[in-house]
Amino acid sequence: MVFGASNSQTSINKQFAIYAANQLTGVELNIVDLNDYELPLYSVDLEKTEGIPQNVKAFSQQIALSEGIIISLAEYNGLHTTVFKNLWDWLSRMGSSKIWMNKPMLLLSTSPSRRTTNHVLQVSKKLFPFFGANIIADYYLPSFRHSFVDGEIIKLNIKLSFPRL
Repeated sequence: MVFGASNSQTSINKQFAIYAANQLTGVELNIVDLNDYELPLYSVDLEKTEGIPQNVKAFSQQIALSEGIIISLAEYNGLHTTVFKNLWDWLSRMGSSKIWMNKPMLLLSTSPSRRTTNHVLQVSKKLFPFFGANIIADYYLPSFRHSFVDGEIIKLNIKLSFPRL
């Protein structure tokens, strides 16, 4: 299961997640677009009156069917995007706090910034395991537009390798 945690049609994080996934061999990729899982803004009152939306159940089913997860996290003001946080809130209401089902996870992030660190990736590395994430590796690619050209990473200070999920 591969996705960028953004609803932008031109998400650099979706591009990065797909690029990373395509470096794997011998695996079937399930590329997911969060735009296909439109949801109302989570509220306790809405959950009581309407229940869990079908799109939450469908996304959870995608997690269950996957052998591993690659997420590239977009950072809005240093935190998760609204669309991703809202999905996460809904998923956490399905009866188990282990929404990632202990699936092996490659956690990525990229941004237009040249900063060498990424806050949302750092926060997620600490927070996701409480929600059933089995993070096997993580990587941040700074300055996406300078580092990723014509579908390839052109500048790296380290060798990028991805363990088999």
